[in-house]
Amino acid sequence: AVMGVEIEVLQPGDGNTYPQKGDMLTMHYTGTLSSDGTQFDSSVAKGRPFQFVIGIGQVIRGWDEGVTQMSLGEKSVLKISSDYGYGPRGAGGVIPPNADLNFEVELLAVGEKKAPGFTGGSGGGGCVMS
Repeated sequence: AVMGVEIEVLQPGDGNTYPQKGDMLTMHYTGTLSSDGTQFDSSVAKGRPFQFVIGIGQVIRGWDEGVTQMSLGEKSVLKISSDYGYGPRGAGGVIPPNADLNFEVELLAVGEKKAPGFTGGSGGGGCVMS
């Protein structure tokens, strides 16, 4: 079994723009249990990307360590061992204790820099009134 996080690249990013600690990231993800493939969460299904700040413990360790190795626009599978996931506690009744997790993730934006093809925002175009 893998310890920590292993990254399987599905679609390379720009190879240039990597998240730094403290960056606000915008990502799509689909999380599944590695044991049987049960999907427990997906921003894609919800139709809205997930935004968070990287490197400060807002997300599980496997994300904090794995996502910083991805470049803008990259789509990858993060294979995360339970100690880098939710550990012995599990989560929310959907992730059992000591579960290894797979997240298919796509890095859509790093701060204000958006991946090609990602328009972002909350659906409205044009300028935002302050």
